[in-house]
Amino acid sequence: MLYDYLRRGVQAGVIAGLAYGLFMAFVANPLSEYLHHAQHDHGHDHGHGHDHAHAVSETTTAIVSVGSGVLWAIFLGGVFAIALYFLEPALPGRGTGSAFVLAGAGFLTVSATPWLVLPPAAPGAEQLYTVELRLAIYVGLVALGALVSAAAIGSYGWVASRHRALGIVAATVPIVATAVVLSTVAPTIVSHPELAGELVSAYQAMAALSQAAIWGILAASVSWLERRETTSTAGVVGPNDRRSTSP
Repeated sequence: MLYDYLRRGVQAGVIAGLAYGLFMAFVANPLSEYLHHAQHDHGHDHGHGHDHAHAVSETTTAIVSVGSGVLWAIFLGGVFAIALYFLEPALPGRGTGSAFVLAGAGFLTVSATPWLVLPPAAPGAEQLYTVELRLAIYVGLVALGALVSAAAIGSYGWVASRHRALGIVAATVPIVATAVVLSTVAPTIVSHPELAGELVSAYQAMAALSQAAIWGILAASVSWLERRETTSTAGVVGPNDRRSTSP
């Protein structure tokens, strides 16, 4: 069973990675390049040699973006599949629902919670703390994000057995409380003195949406692969079926 989950996770990672890599190559990298040039005056002519070198650099960056995007998503897909195998019985929903709940928890843990203190840094950002300290802060915030995710899922399960709508409200309480507290008390660790606030916000929103999309594609792909395999076996459910009957 674990092998089947892991295999689907890796396959889903390839799907998500290709989508993410293409997004980086055609959207994120050009935006980063634009932000980089927005901070400097490049009005003088550098000649054809510079143009050729710049084109080669852009091509190399695009190739690296696609490759790294695939590898990152494959890693996430494997971790996602293993987590789904062990946690699925405790997750709300059945089938696709539990996969998307886990994907939301993964995004909240790995990206959303840490970014409340360590937001995505656009080109030219000034970092207040050292790399080592920022890494320690990030690890601590990931742990906090995991606790918040567990609290949200636990709150839903406890309340939804009596009223599903109230269960959803209960699940949002620890998430909203964490967002409000961290946004209020967190110090300014990253600044962008040479960029307009609108450009920084656009870059950070793009980063957040792209990471959320990876988790969403992973959940959708894993569920689709499982349904396809189930259909190919004529809908026969084996004795090892582990689907939860949670609300």
